[in-house]
Amino acid sequence: MKGRIGLPFNRTNRAFERIFMSRWLVLFLIVAASCAETSHTEKSIVEERVLCSHAWSQSIEENVRTGDGQGHGPDVGSEEWKSVVEFKLGIRDKPNVPNRDSIAWCRQIDQIVQSNLTSSAKNNDFDQVLNATGPSFACDSVPAASIEARICGDEELSALDRKLSGVYAAASKKATNERPPVLKAEQRGWIKGRNDCWKSNDKRGCVRDEYKHRIAELQARYRLVPYNGPVRFICDGNPANEVVATFFETDPSTLIAERGDSVSLMFVQPSGSGAKYQGRNETFWEHHGEVSITWGYDAPEMHCKKVP
Repeated sequence: MKGRIGLPFNRTNRAFERIFMSRWLVLFLIVAASCAETSHTEKSIVEERVLCSHAWSQSIEENVRTGDGQGHGPDVGSEEWKSVVEFKLGIRDKPNVPNRDSIAWCRQIDQIVQSNLTSSAKNNDFDQVLNATGPSFACDSVPAASIEARICGDEELSALDRKLSGVYAAASKKATNERPPVLKAEQRGWIKGRNDCWKSNDKRGCVRDEYKHRIAELQARYRLVPYNGPVRFICDGNPANEVVATFFETDPSTLIAERGDSVSLMFVQPSGSGAKYQGRNETFWEHHGEVSITWGYDAPEMHCKKVP
């Protein structure tokens, strides 16, 4: 009798337990899904705050440099700034660029910049020489009061000299088959020009600028840093009047423009807005989506449009 009474009781218990566990499993899955969604939302919010924050924009500016480094240029984070960033990275007007007010835009810009930095690190191992002290040349035999003596006694100028030494070595490897071999001759001419800084009222500033421009020139000419382009521009509505520009992530920023058989290396210049570059007798100014180019001494300004 006891066995017969106990049998249905045990079956009822087991059935109840199955129902109870099933309900708890459903509840657990609902809570877990809710937590996952909350976690994903919080992650998105954190990601947006980090990627599109003012600090993030400043870090992009440090690497892309829409201004001239002296306070001239668009306000960081502004619509014009974003336009110039796209222009410098070579993605403006491309169909796959997200809306500038979206986190997707920040993410894409961040990925491009990080990729460029990685590429730059791989191609510029010579930057490690900056951990050394003194310039690349011996200081014990330089004449007193000479430009070389000034470099020997200045930490920043010494670091720039070491960096130029590394950049020059990297350029020399790429110039092995250069005909005619102009790199070495040009470097000797540059050293003479650097030493002429003794004539300047600001000798230190003159030497510093000479180093920075020579480093940027070699990095651009021999493709030692990340670059964007070539980008084609048609000027004054004439397809035969074409200028091709390549933009380099140097310091200061540079571009190399080609028009017919002529080539011009240009350096970024102070500008209230947009990106303005100056060569020997050529200028390139991108402003609010419009590009103005002059080519040659006292030449008329050309109005140019980017070729898609």
